[in-house]
Amino acid sequence: MVDPVRPIALNEIEEARGRIAGTVLRTPLVPFDDRIWLKLENLQPTNAYKIRGATNAVARLSDEERARGVWTISAGNAGQGVAYAARAFGVPCSVVAIETAPQTKLDRMRALGATIVPVSYTEAWKAAEAHAFEGMDGTFIHPFDNQDFITGHGTMGLEIVEDLPEVRTVICAIGGGGLITGVGSAVKALKPEVEVIGAEPETAAPYALSLRQGAPSKFPDWQPSFVDGAGGQSVTARMWQRMQAVTDGAITVTLDQTRDAMRLIAEKSRTIAEGAGALALAAALTGEAGEGPIVCVVSGGNIDLGRFCELVADQV
Repeated sequence: MVDPVRPIALNEIEEARGRIAGTVLRTPLVPFDDRIWLKLENLQPTNAYKIRGATNAVARLSDEERARGVWTISAGNAGQGVAYAARAFGVPCSVVAIETAPQTKLDRMRALGATIVPVSYTEAWKAAEAHAFEGMDGTFIHPFDNQDFITGHGTMGLEIVEDLPEVRTVICAIGGGGLITGVGSAVKALKPEVEVIGAEPETAAPYALSLRQGAPSKFPDWQPSFVDGAGGQSVTARMWQRMQAVTDGAITVTLDQTRDAMRLIAEKSRTIAEGAGALALAAALTGEAGEGPIVCVVSGGNIDLGRFCELVADQV
């Protein structure tokens, strides 16, 4: 039984912050230039923001639910987050993993103790929409459409507003929509005038399309790319409900703009961003998000270093 969609209250996010404090880092907010700031979630223990939601979700499970073990669906970052949290609680973990995920992500999930079940992207997306996968036992922790998971991500929004009270715009990559829903819920509760904008790659921009059409839509020309941690095939009806309430639009960027943003993040912050992690900065640099101060969430840095070098080499 899937719980009905409901807003995430500020007190829920504040409670989640206390719950995850011993596992999740308060990541730095660093200046990129005079109008853009970078929220470096690539510095989390799993090198991605998903550890916030995963830790909160596993912590909220009953003893009976934990005893059954947990499983999730992932291109890598959610799987690492859930596996990390599960290991901390001594809980078995399985991941229905997209088989084309970077080897770095697959290796790290296994190193954290997860059992990997490789599937195609299409199969994984169908499972995410259905909230089920045949043969999987245990307690399912959805990688984006899960109240506790999203609430954990909201803790990032608290940190952003506390560290930069004058913020005018926050940009988050959109894959399933859990990141922007969590961050947006916190930011809008504290500062409703702040704009919360999504960023998607040109090869997979279903939220921008859905906004234009006024309804959750499937992206007809979806293509896989190095931006494997964002850019879904469609917007689900449930996530459409969640995102609409706390977002103000979406910006679509090219793959070249994304590669350039990956290089710029490395140059300015001396940290590595994967494709999805660089989408927010790429969107800010288009000028479509206004003058700032703009906070760009660098959502993750899980990418094979050889592949990273190949992608940014053409931008030098």
